[in-house]
Amino acid sequence: MRNTLMMLVALMCALTVCADLTPAADFDLQKMSGKWYTVALASNTQWVVNNKAVMKTGTAVIVLTEGGDMDLTYASLKDDGSCFRATQTAQKTETPGRFTFHSQVWNKDKVLTIVEVVYDDYALMLTSKTMEEVSEAFVVVYSRTPEFSEVVQQKFTQLALEAGVLPDNAVILPQNAECPAV
Repeated sequence: MRNTLMMLVALMCALTVCADLTPAADFDLQKMSGKWYTVALASNTQWVVNNKAVMKTGTAVIVLTEGGDMDLTYASLKDDGSCFRATQTAQKTETPGRFTFHSQVWNKDKVLTIVEVVYDDYALMLTSKTMEEVSEAFVVVYSRTPEFSEVVQQKFTQLALEAGVLPDNAVILPQNAECPAV
């Protein structure tokens, strides 16, 4: 009963927070550009819940396009030595720090919000999707180095809870070697 109640509360929080979340003040995509490490994530999606035990730190490179959109290139070294790579373009919206994109992998439209950023240190991001009254949240911490502070970990945990992600579905990613450049 307690778990059911917690899940209901988490869902209600997710529906509220994801819809009303304000992006970082004075967001500047040019300052956000460059290489980041994906050091923590939390999600209420079943795929993440099922696969979080094998996930490790990866890299993300953010590039500002001529039109003001955001190109994101992800890379993560797998245990077999191969690399998972993905690229997507997130389109800017009228709200600085909020972008939309279509996930080819999941065939879903999503909203990406840069919740908080210290450009030379870390960024907290929330990707959300609501479809047929089901809300999915994906919280990620990007860091300019493979490590991040306890203060940022606490902010990450708080944002994940506010987004409706149960504590068991949050993970600090173990460090990993980087994929070779292509």
